[in-house]
Amino acid sequence: MDKEKNIFKLIRTIELFSNESMLTWSRSFQRSVGISSILVLQELRQKGAQKQTELASTLGYTPGAMTNIASKLINEAYAIRKYDAGDRRVIRLEITEKGVQLLEEAQQKGTEIRKEMFEVLSEEEVSQFLAIQEKLLRHIESKPK
Repeated sequence: MDKEKNIFKLIRTIELFSNESMLTWSRSFQRSVGISSILVLQELRQKGAQKQTELASTLGYTPGAMTNIASKLINEAYAIRKYDAGDRRVIRLEITEKGVQLLEEAQQKGTEIRKEMFEVLSEEEVSQFLAIQEKLLRHIESKPK
């Protein structure tokens, strides 16, 4: 029973750490976008222009939430709507150069914050934490989807 109790305590601690990390980033990143917009820009930068429905599905957003995020990104010129040449009904969201610059700033701020948060750990603790996280990730990825 102790293991089960500790697992739930661990999960809660991970959630709290994750939430605090995002709040710290949001407070220190003085721009008009939130973490959701940054995640969308990251996805667009990595995979290129995508339909909003694809982005919503990949990132776990509702279609309505994705529409709001896309509108904000377009209004701030961090992304544009790109119409398919073969079928004008197909509209994709594409990151702009301004969006790339914003993403780089956000990632730099995130790196600074993570360094500060993890500086309390020794090199050995970081290695152990990394090994545990990688093991858990491999376990999750090995599950049928």
